Amino acid sequence: MIRVAAAQYQVTNDVQANLLTSIRMIKEAAKCSPDLIVLPEFANHNSWYDDKAHCYDVSIDIDGDFAQQIAAAAKAANAYIVINSTVKRGNDIATGTSLLFSPEGELIGENDKQVLIGHENDFLEIAQQPGPIVDTKIGKLAMYSCMDGVINETPRCLSLRGAQILCNSLNSFAIDEGTLHIPVRAAENKVFIVAANKVGPLIPEAVLEPISAAINIPAEFLHGAGDSQIVAPDGTVLAIAGKGEEVIWADIDPDQAGSKSRPDGTDIYKSRRPELYQSFGENPESQPLPEFAGAIDVKAATISTIDLADAIAQISQLSKEQVKIITLPELCGIDADTPAIMAKQSEQVVAQLTTACVPGLYIGTSIVAKLDNEQYQHQGVIISENGIAHRQGQVHFSERFNWSVLSAEFSTFQSAYGVMAVTVEDDAIYPESYRLIAMQGAEIVLAPLNCQERWQTITGLIERASENRVNIVAASHKSQDSLICSLQKDFTIMTPWVEREFDGLLSQCEVFSSENKVLIAEIHPQAAANKVVSHRTHLINNRPWQLMSAMLTQ
Repeated sequence: MIRVAAAQYQVTNDVQANLLTSIRMIKEAAKCSPDLIVLPEFANHNSWYDDKAHCYDVSIDIDGDFAQQIAAAAKAANAYIVINSTVKRGNDIATGTSLLFSPEGELIGENDKQVLIGHENDFLEIAQQPGPIVDTKIGKLAMYSCMDGVINETPRCLSLRGAQILCNSLNSFAIDEGTLHIPVRAAENKVFIVAANKVGPLIPEAVLEPISAAINIPAEFLHGAGDSQIVAPDGTVLAIAGKGEEVIWADIDPDQAGSKSRPDGTDIYKSRRPELYQSFGENPESQPLPEFAGAIDVKAATISTIDLADAIAQISQLSKEQVKIITLPELCGIDADTPAIMAKQSEQVVAQLTTACVPGLYIGTSIVAKLDNEQYQHQGVIISENGIAHRQGQVHFSERFNWSVLSAEFSTFQSAYGVMAVTVEDDAIYPESYRLIAMQGAEIVLAPLNCQERWQTITGLIERASENRVNIVAASHKSQDSLICSLQKDFTIMTPWVEREFDGLLSQCEVFSSENKVLIAEIHPQAAANKVVSHRTHLINNRPWQLMSAMLTQ
């Protein structure tokens, strides 16, 4: 077992004062005798500059006084220290860089930020190479910062390369960092996360109120959101900070990050399909997203039952309420345990659901289909009044359906309400699945589930909807695991907010859930067209496509 800590605090425009604060917080954290301490992003200076020259001037030298004093503090604390600062790289170029110091006071790792957000694009250069995996006496450590973790690629690549503990330094006002983006990266990769955010104003206090008035964002959302946390590989939050200056800590066993198994025994890393992910590493400029032509609004529902007669009765009622999209759980109405019998039952299920469909209604579930040569495939299906309108074979291997022939692609379907897709349970857990679907222009994804792990609907599917800007209608056997992810029409600080006030969410969609069997909510397919989360920051096109070799090969 080792002890890890995260320190959250305020940073100003005074570099020397920020150095003293960082050292003070390292000393404070050292009181709990941790092996690792993680500090926030841009600890040397607020991320607020007059111009690019100003940014460079306030950046630190990698071997200068700022770094040397942090190194000395690491030695005094006898702990590994991760701190993020803007760093001078010569020729007036600066990077946002996480620095790892050893308990001996040596700089043993550095990682430049791979995904810049907003005005960072105007002042900083993105990483030119993947960050290191540093093999230490306490485990394999890796670093990333803030926006790197708002989309999945950077943490995914670090984890695939063997990291056990991911150290995330943040400079974020966003409420959904703490509720969503931090914990989901632990669960989807089955690693530990140690994340340190800021508190206090993120811009100079002298301009706080004028800037707030100018951009129509309440001043409280120009402050660091806090919520620093330590998260276990199953998504359990082991420690979380509040909204003020604070140190948190937890005892962890890094070896727990070695297991990548689902409850059914599926190894989620060995079951990945890198041969299908090659487009992630291609220049987004050569991958224009399709024109979006979805409906503005459509009413959707989930029904948490595996009793087909019950489902059909509910469908009849929902049709009268003008619901146009319904998702049922995985294998609704199918109770056999051999593929051959499941396939025969599936034919009956499809026939009955087709009869239950009124014109304009789409129903999603999963079935077992018989293929040639006496082979079988677990498939997600979308059913209309004319029968199966779209099939999606399971893409990733699972021990639950080890007999299923794997599909070699994800595909989409143009419906009356927008571009639709369907993902089965054992594909929905992979961030790669939803990236591929989103890159095909999907606006609505139906997800028939039999939820194996609680994190899937606590953070997993919400993250898939949010980081790709797609609406998701997900139904599981238990109502607590069913949810509808509906994209807001008002999105990011880059567009006027008309229908709601700014709420401090960076990218999180609106989430609907219920303890009732039936859940109804309105989704907004056309909202999927807006994927620009901030100035020069597109959720798909600004992925670190040049640094993704781990995702494409491992």
